[in-house]
Amino acid sequence: MNQDFSIVAGAVCFGLLLLQVPATFILLSRLFKGPFRQPPLSPLSPTPDLIGAVSVVVPTLNEAKRISPCLAGLSRQSYEVREIIIVDSYSQDATPDLVKEIQQKDPRFRLINDDPLPKDWVGRPWALHNGFLYSSEESEWILGIDADTQPQPGLVASLVKTAEAQGYDLVSLSPQFILQYPGEWWLQPALLMTLLYRFDPAGTNNQSPERVMANGQCFLCRRSVLAALGGYTSARSSFCDDVTLARYAATQGYKVGFLDGAKVIKVRMYEGMAQTWKEWGRSLDLKDAASFSQILGDLWLLLSVQALPLLIVFTYLLISPFFSVSAFSLVLLLRLNLFLVVIRFALLFAIAPSYDRTNSKSNWTFWLSPLADPLAFLRILLSSLNKPTQWRGRIYEKKQKT
Repeated sequence: MNQDFSIVAGAVCFGLLLLQVPATFILLSRLFKGPFRQPPLSPLSPTPDLIGAVSVVVPTLNEAKRISPCLAGLSRQSYEVREIIIVDSYSQDATPDLVKEIQQKDPRFRLINDDPLPKDWVGRPWALHNGFLYSSEESEWILGIDADTQPQPGLVASLVKTAEAQGYDLVSLSPQFILQYPGEWWLQPALLMTLLYRFDPAGTNNQSPERVMANGQCFLCRRSVLAALGGYTSARSSFCDDVTLARYAATQGYKVGFLDGAKVIKVRMYEGMAQTWKEWGRSLDLKDAASFSQILGDLWLLLSVQALPLLIVFTYLLISPFFSVSAFSLVLLLRLNLFLVVIRFALLFAIAPSYDRTNSKSNWTFWLSPLADPLAFLRILLSSLNKPTQWRGRIYEKKQKT
């Protein structure tokens, strides 16, 4: 029986090696770019040539509990910001009141309501599109900012100067995340790692258009380019409109950048582990911006290098006392997965600056986040198989194309 088990185990190990080895080489080719990436943006002061260069657009829907830091942060931006347009989708809470309150102190704020949502649009790109249409034609840049962000002083000047210096037509930033509870600190880094494994690190050279990354929480685009693209119409039915629009822009020949903004913008996305699982995990698959073959390829990669390594190592530790298996394929498989586990834990130090630890006493679970990797893969898999029917309080028809 032990001999039969050894034969079966050897065959399984060989199959897993065929699955994991190519994925490991792809992962390493991406991670090796990390040391050569552009450093995080630093806050900068504006110069006279930037006066009134930017119109900021903030889409809102029942954001009263978290929009105040965003409004305060935008108000602290200097004269490079011409106007700050809050596009409210008829919130039922105090969101409009908070905007009107800060408007009394800063006349750059404007509160408008978007038109009724068309059937083929998702709420967020529709609000952003309305904000673009109502923005001043004198502004050279349009900056989309989410209500859950906390812009730091010098954000807008730094972003525009970087875009102009490096010739970007569209550029977005990865933020520094604010987490509070142990469950968040355990799950969220594992979900974030699914992006790092699938794409090049922020601040590296762009890949082919279909692999471009973007983040709509802080999304800057030349007004002339956005007009040429038809505003947000190309991303109207997408639940990851930022990536959809960025990839469409790249296919049209525009230069798109995705940079590290941990020093200039923070974000408090969700409250607790359950909300993180439900809301953020639902959009991380990026299926609205990818082909079916891309989705399958990403799932294969995540299964091979993120979900399986710890499971394989733990399985070996459980069965090794009961069975004597010394096949070469098993030894090679074990070493490969130990190598992947070491890489995964080492990456915790690489992503640590992406998290704000100043106000959380539960961040120790961050160092255990690799244990959540199988769950992170499961979340991406489930999201890839299902189309959202609810998002930010809106209900969408199941037959809607996304």
